[in-house]
Amino acid sequence: MIKRNTGFSNLTAGYLFPEIAKRRREYAAAHPDAKIISLGIGNTTEPLTPHIAKAMSDYALSLGTKEGYSGYGDEQGNTALREKIASVFYKDIVRADEVFISDGAKCDIGRIQTLFGRDVNVAVQDPAYPVYVDGSVVYGAAGANNGNGYNGITYMSCSPENNFFPDLSKIKANSLIYFCSPNNPTGAVASREQLKSLVDYANKNGCIIIFDAAYFCFIRDDKLPKTIFEIEGSRTCAIEVNSFSKPAGFTGVRLGWSIVPSELVYEDGTPVKNDWNRVMTTLFNGASNIAQAGGLAALDDEGLKEMKGLVDYYLENARLIKSVLTADSFKNAGVEVYSDGNAPYLWVRFPGKKSWDIFDAILDQCHVVTTPGSGFGPAGESFVRFSSFGHRADVEEACKRLANLKI
Repeated sequence: MIKRNTGFSNLTAGYLFPEIAKRRREYAAAHPDAKIISLGIGNTTEPLTPHIAKAMSDYALSLGTKEGYSGYGDEQGNTALREKIASVFYKDIVRADEVFISDGAKCDIGRIQTLFGRDVNVAVQDPAYPVYVDGSVVYGAAGANNGNGYNGITYMSCSPENNFFPDLSKIKANSLIYFCSPNNPTGAVASREQLKSLVDYANKNGCIIIFDAAYFCFIRDDKLPKTIFEIEGSRTCAIEVNSFSKPAGFTGVRLGWSIVPSELVYEDGTPVKNDWNRVMTTLFNGASNIAQAGGLAALDDEGLKEMKGLVDYYLENARLIKSVLTADSFKNAGVEVYSDGNAPYLWVRFPGKKSWDIFDAILDQCHVVTTPGSGFGPAGESFVRFSSFGHRADVEEACKRLANLKI
């Protein structure tokens, strides 16, 4: 018999979000009259905006005509879309041929490990988006969980005590460094100076940064960098992964991109971009033509205006949630709220309490779903993440309920 990939057997219990969904279903079954509101998973809730939706609709309808039908496209993506992403989002600090269109950032993160195999060192922010760790375990770059994290992974603690930026000296030479800014789950945004120190460390120690910028559109402070490629030296040590999911509401449409600079090379001098092109043309068959039509429309002036309005909507939700959680009743209980208005998440610490216990208390008392911080890594214990993705009426109702939470 063929043996199972040991990476799967090394994974711990269920992936975080299915576990949350399971607990929600069980609670709903036991309390059928409870109207449960989710401030948990970061799934967008508002309809696609008119200009972007129309572009996809028109394209889909044209597929029913001889003149408008299109079959396979370039696996690397529509040339016009690659050019627009380079010019509109990156102001031409990257080239169009360095842009690779995909079906989303999560999918790219899952595929990217194929470039480096099982023998690479891996470092992740702690707490971090679970896919960085779980993907590394599946590919064999990390071993079983020892109770404090997976063997072979360097966990870079990011906490209020270090301003959510890790001690880089703990990263081994020749490591793959997963870094997310604005961070999921903490919402922290790295400063220009912090990212410069990360880039310098990577270049000096032969590391490659996988920079997840999926929440770049929420940054409202002009002093904060929205892409790693604003930082000098990044083109020789970084890959950026990004997405239309949050700015355009494409979580179900599925459209993202990665940037692999031509200067980024392996130890033997081979350009990483060459292998990524092979991955995209061999293990992937190109993003949906309909989705790419939406991406093109999103980068028109009208589309950019619509995306900003959508992001502003979610940022206002975050402000409403923060206003409740920073009330005197929470402050007096020692609750700490971390949210600076540049991300859709609030990272909230309940000192001395377990994350899943807080999750259960909020669900039981308020019928509100959150995300336990411990699911994002050891440093997330005692935190929960509140998401601002929700309909305004639901968020307002959730805020009323949270105001009465007994901690």
